Amino acid sequence: MKGAIELANANTLRSRQLMLREARTAYLFLLPSLIFFVGFVVIPMVICIFYSLTNANMNAKVATQFIGFTNFQKLLSDKTFLEALRNTFVIVIVSVPAVCAFSLWVSSAIYKLSGPVLSAFRCIFYLPVVTGSVAVTVVWKWMYDNYTGILNYVLKGAGLIEKNINWLGDSKYALWCIILILFTTSVGQPIVLYVSALGNVDATQIEAAKVDGANDFQVFWNVKWPQMMPTTLYILVITTINSFQCFALIQLLTSGGSGTNTVMYYIYFTAFKLTEQLGHFGYANAMGVVLAIFIGILSAVQFKLAAEK
Repeated sequence: MKGAIELANANTLRSRQLMLREARTAYLFLLPSLIFFVGFVVIPMVICIFYSLTNANMNAKVATQFIGFTNFQKLLSDKTFLEALRNTFVIVIVSVPAVCAFSLWVSSAIYKLSGPVLSAFRCIFYLPVVTGSVAVTVVWKWMYDNYTGILNYVLKGAGLIEKNINWLGDSKYALWCIILILFTTSVGQPIVLYVSALGNVDATQIEAAKVDGANDFQVFWNVKWPQMMPTTLYILVITTINSFQCFALIQLLTSGGSGTNTVMYYIYFTAFKLTEQLGHFGYANAMGVVLAIFIGILSAVQFKLAAEK
């Protein structure tokens, strides 16, 4: 009996040593990524929060001083920031559901196609994602051109408009034009992910539901959708973050004009283009902190809602 106990204790000790060795090896493999994450994500975040509480700028004659929450109080009365925040939320509220719904619809239509055909569709939809944002923006800028753009040409030819529309110069259209471009460049990855998720749904559950008399919608809602929830959550979070960080399109197409100013562009403008204060880094960092808080809150809500499903 005593020998059996000693043998069990020895096995337990060897198991713990093996687990410790495996954990140590795993952390060593994670170390390069961890160093990168800490150096380029965590530390910059801490620095951003610190400078958001100061009056830091590029003027060497003005010493950086701690001013507390003054920058955040100023944001509440900054009409430009409030307008940029409103535009940012419009982009998020419109683009995120549209991207997710369209991606799910397309994926449901193509995931059963044969290999080469399915690969062709995935390549077509994913191409704007891997294409450089500058190249995509140049093409869309030509399409939106007030005088030679193909969009005005087609609409006039179809009799839908009588004269050319200044798509990027008119505040009635400019923001929606930005949303359209963001939509077309954002659906590629969700479609690829949804196609993969639909292909991994348990076929036996689908067959069982059909045997029980479930129609296509009931099969999708009760069988496919719950199994796709992790993929949907990832798509929602990533699409939301990308929509909040919309900057390149604004910079290259309108430079924040025509009612298209967003928080990301206003941060850039305040930090690097605002010559009156020689780059108000402290104020720009305060906007960045506020934007990060909004992103964090929405992401937490999405995680909560997905968990309830």
